[in-house]
Amino acid sequence: MTPVQRAAARWCLAQGWAPLAEAPLPDGLRADILALTPDSRLVIIEAKSGARDFTTDSKWPGYRVWCNALYFAVDLDFPQALLPSETGLIVTDGPDATTIRTPLEHPLAPARRRSLLLRFALASARRLATLQDPEGSAALFSALRPE
Repeated sequence: MTPVQRAAARWCLAQGWAPLAEAPLPDGLRADILALTPDSRLVIIEAKSGARDFTTDSKWPGYRVWCNALYFAVDLDFPQALLPSETGLIVTDGPDATTIRTPLEHPLAPARRRSLLLRFALASARRLATLQDPEGSAALFSALRPE
């Protein structure tokens, strides 16, 4: 996890949200952070390390269909004028982060919400199980690895 992602995840926790880093999405994309809010909204936070990272990334517009709100998380030196105004903006400074702009919200279809919530729950539970029993997980994954 990059320092910007780590600060954004801490910001999520401070909001009472549940952040899931490197979350796989149904279309094969991967969100830097997929967060579940207490009111069951799904928020994607895309962390950017610099202007070049943003200008060469053509994937982020595809995240909008998988969330109720899209944020960018950047550090203090990032040229904020590059970022679209309809997205949220979180600025990080070391381990700290603050909201500069809230995003436009958009609804998710019930079937898409259900699919994402299930993916979120499965990924979270698998990660927790791996943390709770690293030896068992390592043995299982090595047994499943093709020879």
